[in-house]
Amino acid sequence: MKCQHCNEKEATTYIKKNINGKVTEMHLCSDCANELGVMDEFSTENFFADTFFGNFLGAGIPAMNVLTGVDRCEYCGSTFNDIVKSGKVGCAHCYSKFDDKLEPSIVKIHGKTSHVGKNVSYTEIPDKEDKKDQIKSLKEDLKLAVQEQRFEDAAILRDKIKDLTQEA
Repeated sequence: MKCQHCNEKEATTYIKKNINGKVTEMHLCSDCANELGVMDEFSTENFFADTFFGNFLGAGIPAMNVLTGVDRCEYCGSTFNDIVKSGKVGCAHCYSKFDDKLEPSIVKIHGKTSHVGKNVSYTEIPDKEDKKDQIKSLKEDLKLAVQEQRFEDAAILRDKIKDLTQEA
């Protein structure tokens, strides 16, 4: 398909806009797209500036570094404005460098600031009260198993009770 602006080159940029239900399409070559400034809307420099994530990261106050001096990460050289513009943190050290500025955004997005992990398992050492309750419950299960003549289950329960009483 030919460019709709110059009608000479092959169209490589396809833009579809939907404004109040009215859909318009433009097919432009890269030169015409740059000339018309169409690609400025999609530049990564201001991608997060007026978006949901940009507001979370403080894109509304990019002049903050100008007033206070530019604060950079010692490891990667990123500034807080770089993080706001790209939507990405430069390195792991940036989290500690800009923690006071990033923490409110992280809490809003994730709800927490500490990672617990995907599969969490907590092993707690039961106290003596819990063990006594557990032994009592197992003894009741053992009586029921014997009454129902489930002797294999009864043997397993007996062994569990024996193990718990030896630990206590």
